Amino acid sequence: MIHNFGAGPCILPQEVFKQASQAVLEFNGTGLSILEISHRTPEFEAVVDETVRLIKELLNVPEGYSVVLLQGGASLQFSMVPMNLLGENQTAAYLDTGVWASKALKEAKIFGSVNIVASSKDQNYTYIPKDIVIPEDSAYFHFTSNNTIYGTELLEVPKTKVPVVCDMSSDILSRVINVADFDLIYAGAQKNMGPAGVTVAIVKDSILGKIDRKIPSMLDYKVQIDGGSMYNTPPVFAIYVSMLNLRWLKSKGGVAEIEKENISKSEALYKEIDRNPLFKGTCRPEDRSRMNVCFVMENPELEKPFLKFAEDRDIIGIKGHRSVGGFRASMYNGLPITSVHVLIDAMQDFAEKHR
Repeated sequence: MIHNFGAGPCILPQEVFKQASQAVLEFNGTGLSILEISHRTPEFEAVVDETVRLIKELLNVPEGYSVVLLQGGASLQFSMVPMNLLGENQTAAYLDTGVWASKALKEAKIFGSVNIVASSKDQNYTYIPKDIVIPEDSAYFHFTSNNTIYGTELLEVPKTKVPVVCDMSSDILSRVINVADFDLIYAGAQKNMGPAGVTVAIVKDSILGKIDRKIPSMLDYKVQIDGGSMYNTPPVFAIYVSMLNLRWLKSKGGVAEIEKENISKSEALYKEIDRNPLFKGTCRPEDRSRMNVCFVMENPELEKPFLKFAEDRDIIGIKGHRSVGGFRASMYNGLPITSVHVLIDAMQDFAEKHR
């Protein structure tokens, strides 16, 4: 068995792979592959409807919010958010906690002013800034909830009276959230929701239509919502696999149950990192991510040998991002805790060899 700790696209459950592969051969008794079916057929419209319904159910999305399926990943949302919410003479507040947050604020500067209310760049993004002050005249406040590269996660929404926008790409559906605390949530699917190719946005309807700017139709949330996620040809297969994965998540007991598993997985690995004399974490303990566990070795010369040692045990995807080095174990919803124990065993055995 391969133990896939890759940062994304994510590992998905085997049963989802099996169902998706069957649909590639024939979808829902139509005699057609899911890859060739028209997105305008009742069969596929039912897929979109169920996907949206499952997102609303699993996240307990309240009335007054729309769920829309888009394309372009979170990277396109970096532009789409300010294009729809930031006027030319307005200022948006951004929290800078990593590469993706900095890319988002860079795009926002094209459309208006940006106020970086706090940043952890001074310590290579190894912590989450505290006691953030957000000016009440901000058009909105934007933050990234989980930082895949540096391994930090912001579990509590900073207090503010302005609209809150969150890039939740790498921890959406991994933990219980109160959607009402947010005005706009966006996420690329390829961490916990499904395969790469589809993006979800959860938008509070009342924040739209307030900007005096001509917005291209494809980048206008209201146009996309009114089009029922099918203003243009959607990523059919990615949406279908996302639906299967959301069904799987519901069958496991939903987000509250998967959160318990994610806590167990991350606690087990962090406990070994803190106990094992060869390894050490890179982030402040209180800000550690449940999704992406970053760690290095006390002796950097042992990192390549350990990587090879892990690969020999079918552990893949743990090499850290080049800006951090060391290792990164990404533990999304689809990763079983048995794989975490295989990694822990490898760390212990390697330490035993190098006593």
